[in-house]
Amino acid sequence: MRTLVLGRTPARVTAVLATLHADGFDAEGVSTDAEARQLLATGRFGVLIIGGGVEPASRAAMKELAAEYQVRRVIDGALTEPFDAYVRRAFEPLIRETAAADG
Repeated sequence: MRTLVLGRTPARVTAVLATLHADGFDAEGVSTDAEARQLLATGRFGVLIIGGGVEPASRAAMKELAAEYQVRRVIDGALTEPFDAYVRRAFEPLIRETAAADG
C-alpha cells in the first residue's frame, strides 16, 4: 500500500520514512501542500499520513483532496519520541489494515 507522508518538519518526515522503508513499506514524504497535491494527483497513494504540525486549513484541504483521489485512509499523526516506535505502533498497523481491506 503506497503511503504519502506530509509533515512540516523535514527531519521528522525523514525519520518516518526511514522506519517505514526499513519495515518494508512503500512510502514517500513531502513537507509542502504543493508537493502533496502533485503526488496525490497521480492516484498512486492508498494512505495519507498528515503530521501534527500541518495547520488546520491545510489539513482539511488535504483530506478533501485525498477523498477526491480515492485515498483509502487518512491518518492524523503527531509524532512522539522515539519516532520509530511511534510509527510502528500508530501508523504501520493502520497501513496494513488498509492494505488487507484492499485485498
